[in-house]
Amino acid sequence: MRSFSSIALLSVIGAASAQAGPWAQCGGKSFTGSAECASGWKCHELNEWFSQCVPGKRETKGAEGTTPAPVNSTSSTGTGKAPAPRANGASFAKADGVQFTIDGRKKYYPGTNAYWLPFQMNNADVDAVFDHLEQSGLKILRVWGFNDVNAVPAAGTVYFQLHDKEKGTSTINVGKDGLQRLDYVVSAAEKHGIKLIIPLVNNWKDYGGIDAYVNAYGGSHTEWYTNPKMQGLYQAYVKAVVTRYRDSPAIFAWELGNEPRCTGCNTDVIHGWATKSSAFIKSIDPNHMVAMGDEGMGLTVGSDNSYPYGTSDGNDFAKNLAIPDIDFGVFHLYTEDWGIKDNSWGNGWIENHGKVCKELGKPCLFEEYGIKGDHCGEQLKWQETSLVSGMAADLFWQYGQKLSTGNSPDDRFTVYHGTPDWKCAVMDHISRIPK
Repeated sequence: MRSFSSIALLSVIGAASAQAGPWAQCGGKSFTGSAECASGWKCHELNEWFSQCVPGKRETKGAEGTTPAPVNSTSSTGTGKAPAPRANGASFAKADGVQFTIDGRKKYYPGTNAYWLPFQMNNADVDAVFDHLEQSGLKILRVWGFNDVNAVPAAGTVYFQLHDKEKGTSTINVGKDGLQRLDYVVSAAEKHGIKLIIPLVNNWKDYGGIDAYVNAYGGSHTEWYTNPKMQGLYQAYVKAVVTRYRDSPAIFAWELGNEPRCTGCNTDVIHGWATKSSAFIKSIDPNHMVAMGDEGMGLTVGSDNSYPYGTSDGNDFAKNLAIPDIDFGVFHLYTEDWGIKDNSWGNGWIENHGKVCKELGKPCLFEEYGIKGDHCGEQLKWQETSLVSGMAADLFWQYGQKLSTGNSPDDRFTVYHGTPDWKCAVMDHISRIPK
């Protein structure tokens, strides 16, 4: 059975009515729908492009045109607040020179990616993942904080934001098949002492991404970075998620997106977007770090003029890392996907990013890496290089285990918990990290 919020969402995308439904858009530039919310709900302005119906009495502007403070969405606990901080000395992670300090300890940290975790409906599956992470010593986990759709999916399918093409409106799903699933992940991370990196939009079509915005509101992938309406809706979503967890020590960092690109565009496009977006996040959450979430492309140091070192996809690693509100650098490594035949090439890629981070005095996170079907060969050398090249942490792509529905996603990069590959690619690596 669908949650109340999901039922409300279906009413929003159905036939037009005199009132906007719960959590529906109720105002903003170019919005033509109803500005009147259902009984017991009020229209709350998040920015000039987006107002949303939230619980409470009708909201009106005061004599000086001010609006009330943002309202937190309902969490999985039903309290309307983010999961409570742990009472075991947990604190906000921070950049400390070219390293990270987590819960008072400044050292190199291992971690992984499990993008799919917030989309699991079985709490026991989520708990099992965090049990294994804590037991193994993996400290940082990166999961998707986005899941955009252009139509409400089948019952039981998780999604976070609906971009209605017909109406040109956006609705954030805070129901049991929406952000409450991310609530549970954050709560479980707090219990197990794991820190989360959460990107807020995808460059790729998987889970909607930038193209879900473009499909609903027009324009192009490149124009998304500068289009006022789409950026207003992006900021509204960012604000809803960030304010939901801004008091949680489980958040390691927010990322502006996953692998942002704009093919053939000037590097000023993504740099300008990153500058504004990182400042926006810091304005509503000064507690947590912010990173780009990029692949580390556009690197002049040690360049061999190969594709990853170039700027053809709109990124300049050093330029973006120098943005004041970007706290650390991240980069990815996929030799096969980038057309690099020699996997040993990756060692120089790691070393050269370390040099840039050291020069700018910020930590460097080796955030995604893997070789399809070969987790115990050259990939191990990449890990060794990371340990001696000034990196602050590394996160292999990706974590896997058996779930109640079967195995977690296997893209041939996956390292499954408890397998022989797990020992050589994960546990042996952790054992080499100075305590």
